[in-house]
Amino acid sequence: MSTFLAELVGTMILIILGGGVVAGSLLKFSKAENSGWVVITIAWGFAVAIAAYTVGGVSGAHLNPALTIAFATIGDFPWADVPMYIIAQILGAILGAIVVYLAYLPHWSQTKDQDAKLAVFATIPAIRHPLANIVTEMIGTFILLLGILALGGNSLADGINPLLVGIIVIAIGMSLGGPTGYAINPARDLGPRIAHFFLPIPGKRDSDWSYAFVPIVGPIIGGVTGALFYKQFFLNENSVAFWLFTTLFVVICVIAFITQSKSVKKETV
Repeated sequence: MSTFLAELVGTMILIILGGGVVAGSLLKFSKAENSGWVVITIAWGFAVAIAAYTVGGVSGAHLNPALTIAFATIGDFPWADVPMYIIAQILGAILGAIVVYLAYLPHWSQTKDQDAKLAVFATIPAIRHPLANIVTEMIGTFILLLGILALGGNSLADGINPLLVGIIVIAIGMSLGGPTGYAINPARDLGPRIAHFFLPIPGKRDSDWSYAFVPIVGPIIGGVTGALFYKQFFLNENSVAFWLFTTLFVVICVIAFITQSKSVKKETV
């Protein structure tokens, strides 16, 4: 199996299991309807672990453009392979979303809530404030990258890393997922959002493209900053890039704080 196919298949599995639990919880007449946030976060964590176990030996199981870009930024992955990995991840996410659509085929027409149907595919903020939403995504992905890289500094049993990464994702979802639905992965949001746009889902709303940049920009900035933070303070490798991304991170946080009082619109999902 090629690394391209591995990233495609791994991301497809991630979305089938992750998007599937959201569909089961939100779509009408599903036996898992109203199963709640805890079930969703745990299933997403296991989705990450299972996908990583499946293709990790082939591609390293990035499954996330934020990881790929962060690893390349700190020199742990060749920049020449970044576009190929990202394309595979987005295509895999689109295919995974299509599989979720097919798995729940009779339930779309029975679900009248348009936001719930969109939420199966893409993240929707609890309170829509793009800069504040970006801050949440930055923090979550910062923790994700820091946690993944920190695992490498510990003596662990062979084969346990994917499971531990899944636990990190569960913790992020439970602790930081409330404001935005914790994309922490541009492909996880963009790919299914594209699928939502093209699929013949009965009674669907628009695909909320005005928000689509948030789960792209936030995870990339947060992921790169988290990786650079690890290099700076855990490995004592000083870099100008760390200070540049940290400055950008802080500036976005400050602007979000200044402007947050102007946004109080609550989303339904």
